Amino acid sequence: MEFHLKDFGSYFIGGNSVEITEGQPEMVNFTRSANYMYDPRGHHFVGQAYVQYFVPHKRLDEPPVVLVHGGGMTGTNWETTPDGRPGWIQLLLKRGYEVHVIDNVERGRSGFAPEIYKGKPIARTQEEAWELFRFGKSENFQSRLAFDNQLFPTEHFDHFTKSIVPRWLTTTALQVDALTELLDQLGNVVLITHSQGGEVGFDAARKTNAHLARMIALEPSGWLIDLNSFRDTELILLAGDYLDCADHWKERRSGWQKLVHDFGKLGVRANYIDLKAELKPGNSHMIMMDQNNEDCLELAFSN
Repeated sequence: MEFHLKDFGSYFIGGNSVEITEGQPEMVNFTRSANYMYDPRGHHFVGQAYVQYFVPHKRLDEPPVVLVHGGGMTGTNWETTPDGRPGWIQLLLKRGYEVHVIDNVERGRSGFAPEIYKGKPIARTQEEAWELFRFGKSENFQSRLAFDNQLFPTEHFDHFTKSIVPRWLTTTALQVDALTELLDQLGNVVLITHSQGGEVGFDAARKTNAHLARMIALEPSGWLIDLNSFRDTELILLAGDYLDCADHWKERRSGWQKLVHDFGKLGVRANYIDLKAELKPGNSHMIMMDQNNEDCLELAFSN
């Protein structure tokens, strides 16, 4: 896919300096031929998020788009699909949108601080990803037999799971703070979130002073009860297929539908998009990577 960039780069946002007073110095070897006395005591900057931005040469006169990944994931989810097709970053740039992609606190290029974050990180197994992201039944993990009509490129499943990273369960507030600061800095944005990023996005949207022109939530795993701060925000919620495969997905679908209904009662434009009905059967939880990812993006922006 060809497009021309006027500018691109990266920056860090959020975080603070924390002093560590425990521990003892020790001699460490950090290469085969170099060693030094390492002292863990001192000040460490933590809680920051990494953001990469892209500005197309022919930029639309529209708010920039901010992309927020889900749990155990990073901003790479928006770059390229597991089978090598353009991801939503490229598709948005082709349409002329300025794009900012976050690796939120303790994910990807943001780095992490295991001595400082509370609790222990968890790592998603391939088995969990297969079932949780609705690629197929758990008993068909070994054979990689996917659901009928599956649109996720399951033949590249192993490659996809290389993108999974450990995550802490205690850093949501830090992630919200970092995203809030990003939204405040941009001022007027379209916010696109996926899964756990929906919870972070809704909380940040409530706190920010920025104007959210639109929020596009791909199967959010958390949302707000108090919606008064969203009176000026258009909500588009995309839901994939196979939601009858587990009770927790049925519950989320009911929650999404209620959320959109509650937005409507406030007089806010909101739309629940059932991709199975609007496009075709087969979308997984990883909507931005499915074989019809470009159609899904087009649908989100045309509603």
